[in-house]
Amino acid sequence: MTSVRTTHVGSLPRPETLTRLMYAHQEGTGDEAELEAAVTDAVHDVVAMQHAAGIDVVSDGEMGKPGFVNYVRERLDGFGGQAPPWSIDDLEAAPELAIAQYGGEAGAHIMPANCEGPLSYVGAAAVQRDIDTLRLALDKTGHRDAFVPAASPGCIATGSPNLHYPDYDSYLDALADAMAVEYRAIVDAGLLLQLDCPDIPMAAHTEFWCRDEVRRRGLVAFAERHVAAIDRALEGIDPTRVRLHMCWGNYEGPHHLDAPLAELLPPVLAGRPTMISFEAANPRHEHEWEDLAALAIPDDTVLLPGVVDTLNNIVEHPRLIAQRLERFAAVVGPERVVASTDCGFGTFVGFGRVGAQVAEMKLRAMAQGAVLVRA
Repeated sequence: MTSVRTTHVGSLPRPETLTRLMYAHQEGTGDEAELEAAVTDAVHDVVAMQHAAGIDVVSDGEMGKPGFVNYVRERLDGFGGQAPPWSIDDLEAAPELAIAQYGGEAGAHIMPANCEGPLSYVGAAAVQRDIDTLRLALDKTGHRDAFVPAASPGCIATGSPNLHYPDYDSYLDALADAMAVEYRAIVDAGLLLQLDCPDIPMAAHTEFWCRDEVRRRGLVAFAERHVAAIDRALEGIDPTRVRLHMCWGNYEGPHHLDAPLAELLPPVLAGRPTMISFEAANPRHEHEWEDLAALAIPDDTVLLPGVVDTLNNIVEHPRLIAQRLERFAAVVGPERVVASTDCGFGTFVGFGRVGAQVAEMKLRAMAQGAVLVRA
């Protein structure tokens, strides 16, 4: 028997009190000291939960962020205003699902910004606060291994319109140079860096402001350009300390327009990050494990397949999780597979179909399933 290590994609359900405080912060009416105290308590709680659940590589649950990408409006000088919302093609066939997920209070607080001037990173104190809070929680539990998610340059570029730079390439490179400061801070602190890259799979079926760029270049070339921006930002950073997470959007929808993993994975594998996280549990993508056997996967690549669905409240059986992991272990070996989730459980504050109790049950089941993986 070979025990596979376990992790997840990052965000976890936030307590209701913290959600309310974060909404007030976004609206400019909150008590910052109260918010900071609530974040600290929440991080300690979720790290302890992950530790008890048997998760090997834990996170802070992104408790201190309003969302996995919109948090950067406070860390990048040059951002301001209110960007228009993006639309998702497959939800046009099921508008009631779009309204249910994005039409409420949580959707109104996503609040992406525009790029209105030259970009520079001003979030050193904020990222250090994230690191210090996570470190304290790790010390309290005795847990060692942890990661911090951060938005990739392309993830930011696709959701925040460029109103300043002469072209898309200049904008993307400016984002890479600015966000590199955050990336280095995380790795220098001895933590793993996870780059969130939903932009790569979602470009094919999402009406981002830069949709013309996707059409002009083609999806694969668009992905290659975004990977090049990541490589630029990671210059001088040990690539074995970097995870890249790609997903087709953490929302409940038909997903019948999703681009295939086999088309997107080669440009991602050619980039610097050596750990690749992707969806593999939901019904639209679970079959794609078969496609990996036909791809040239570098010998140093570690796969982090999602073996737990983050959009339903059914707790997967540990044996099913083991079966899913064994498919990937057969391709690259169990030592190069880490059990993970399809995406985060709370990508934005107040947003998510799965509650904290069920999320914990799913993580426990994943840890139990990882132990059952056969050599």
